[in-house]
Amino acid sequence: MSDDSPITALVLHFLLISLLAVGGANAVLPEMHRQVVEVAGWMSNAEFARTFAIAQAAPGPNMLVVTLIGWQVAGAWGALAATLAMCGPTCVLAYVVGGLWHRFREARWRRVVQGALVPLAIGLIAASGVVLAQGAARSVPTALFTAATAIVLYLTRISPLWMMALGAGLGALGLI
Repeated sequence: MSDDSPITALVLHFLLISLLAVGGANAVLPEMHRQVVEVAGWMSNAEFARTFAIAQAAPGPNMLVVTLIGWQVAGAWGALAATLAMCGPTCVLAYVVGGLWHRFREARWRRVVQGALVPLAIGLIAASGVVLAQGAARSVPTALFTAATAIVLYLTRISPLWMMALGAGLGALGLI
């Protein structure tokens, strides 16, 4: 790896945000977007949105987006480095906190912390949705479809895969 390799920057960034990913990798998606698109310029808004869509459509964990970002930025080594940087610290933290969490299962502070983490995770994930919607809405038809999808998914229990399939079909027909 050379000095101008983006892998070091990628690893440092994912090491830091991995510890803030309350609710999973999707909770820190806005920060990933900021770093990858706005700060480093490794991807465009549209590329980031497509990468996220691929990660969601593929079977496996939601954090697959991290691996795909690493791949896009620095190939196979970037994918491996980003994945390890995102998973490593949180695995260690989960192991340590899990033991403490069980030990203090009856403590009042634990219930307070647990209750506070729910709205925090919901807020972080909602912010991720806004960032992705901005990247996906490249024209008026795509913005309308994005808004309609958000409304349908909020009001119904329909699988998001159906909306993705509809979007793919409309895109293939050149309607969005």
